[in-house]
Amino acid sequence: MADAAGEPGEPGAADRIDAVLDEVGPRLRRIRRERGATLEALSEVTGISVSTLSRLESGQRRPSLELLLPLARAHKLPLDELVGAPPVGDPRVRSKPIVRDGRTMLPLTRRPGGLQAYKLVQQPGPGEPDPRTHEGYEWLYVLSGRLRLVLGDHDIELGPGEAAEFDTRVPHWFGTAGEAPVEFLSLFGPQGERMHVRARPRRQD
Repeated sequence: MADAAGEPGEPGAADRIDAVLDEVGPRLRRIRRERGATLEALSEVTGISVSTLSRLESGQRRPSLELLLPLARAHKLPLDELVGAPPVGDPRVRSKPIVRDGRTMLPLTRRPGGLQAYKLVQQPGPGEPDPRTHEGYEWLYVLSGRLRLVLGDHDIELGPGEAAEFDTRVPHWFGTAGEAPVEFLSLFGPQGERMHVRARPRRQD
């Protein structure tokens, strides 16, 4: 059974924090020596006693904000750099594009299963439509260029701002409808999920 702080065999959050704090003392000593400062000089600047600074660097004194903030100001370093805190992950999606047969596909969702979103750019190229089928439901929206959609017996051309939705069990194929690339969005539900339109524009007489 996984520990509440992490997976089996992995250190929990408390262990990771302890590991960071254990490295603070040696890091403070290294920074001070690299800058050619003595404990006495650092004590005068920070107001922290020499004995406290010495114990802090040797690991005999637990670091606290009350001690670290004056030291960060004295060394002119951000607090996280002073203590060597691990960098926080970027919350923005930075998925790696998938490039295949002149088509660049950028995943916009990261969760497995359910409705998936993609941004695609299709380059023009030779080749005849090769309609295929698979389970699911797809929705396409053209951003720029023109998209050719072969769906069953229909051969459709979509321009910017136009959309199409279809059951992927119907034979289908899409590509460029001209000499320029086409950029479009795709929403795909592998289990047949459809988009739910909550509001529609009111018809005008």
